[in-house]
Amino acid sequence: MAEDLNYYSTLIAVADDCPVTAAEVPGARGGKPTVAVLQYELISGAPYGMTQEDVLFETWLRRQDLPEDLSAERRAELRKEFFSRSQACLRASPLPKRYGWGLLFDRDGRIALCPVESEEYRRLVVGAFRGAQAGEDGGVRVLKAMRSRRS
Repeated sequence: MAEDLNYYSTLIAVADDCPVTAAEVPGARGGKPTVAVLQYELISGAPYGMTQEDVLFETWLRRQDLPEDLSAERRAELRKEFFSRSQACLRASPLPKRYGWGLLFDRDGRIALCPVESEEYRRLVVGAFRGAQAGEDGGVRVLKAMRSRRS
């Protein structure tokens, strides 16, 4: 059985060195969608509809030069191949590192965006620092996104 790479009842909070105080929608660069744009579109287009594994794979897949009408079998092969190699998790995503989006995972491991300036974000982060544990009263574990620069 493959290792489960998803987060559950977790908020990936913005990085300590995130340059914005309010969430920003990422833009394309050089006429091509960036990883940030693709991840934003995938997650915002289906809140709590995808897992971390889904987002990582779909982002990679959309950056490949492959036909859009891949068969289910070919997609399954590519997904298996993709996860046969080590993958960075969404703590390394540009959304919480640069654009001010927290990534909120429900108990089933599905993601929604949570803007850093929102009341929900503030409540979750403050609750985590008061010692709430995941699973207690709907508590959510809080992990920081990876910093862009070394301190």
